[in-house]
Amino acid sequence: MISLDRVIRMHSDRSVAVRVPDMTTPQTSAGTFTQAQLGTQILIGWSSEQPGAGHDTAYLLAYSLGDGQDGPVVGQSAMHAALERAGLQIGGALQDAAETPGIQAKLLVQAGQAVLTMPHLTAQYPAPAEWLAAAQSQGQVYGMFATRPWPEAVPGQPVTEDQLRAFAANEDVVRTAAHCLLPVRSLG
Repeated sequence: MISLDRVIRMHSDRSVAVRVPDMTTPQTSAGTFTQAQLGTQILIGWSSEQPGAGHDTAYLLAYSLGDGQDGPVVGQSAMHAALERAGLQIGGALQDAAETPGIQAKLLVQAGQAVLTMPHLTAQYPAPAEWLAAAQSQGQVYGMFATRPWPEAVPGQPVTEDQLRAFAANEDVVRTAAHCLLPVRSLG
């Protein structure tokens, strides 16, 4: 099980609002869910120092607004199915995509952007310099893929550190999410 402290530990020197990007592009998916059931999918990131590690870790949180055509409950089930289809374990141990070839989640970091590609979405995150530095120095990003929707964190609106912590460290959100280290890839 993932420790809540491991998921998010942010420091007051970074307590600025983060603007939720509005750059998500759904891809067609097949199976036991439809793209319309997933609703709007969002990618947001932050970085923070890990206690005792002496370095920053870059995080990405993928979540749905819960605005799918059949409502948030069906959307949560659809997200669960989509993540499992991508090879991610819901509520299990931290996976490492570099060591698990069946995981269909790829992260490209290039020109100040992080682009996450999965079978059911491609999402772009305009990353700040400290996030990019942490991602490049560690060569990986901690990805958290929430099945529980976060309807309050809408595109174009700022999300405070407290709001982010309240969602990303919520025990139910952590328990029902997939957690995966994503290797940082770049072009060239």
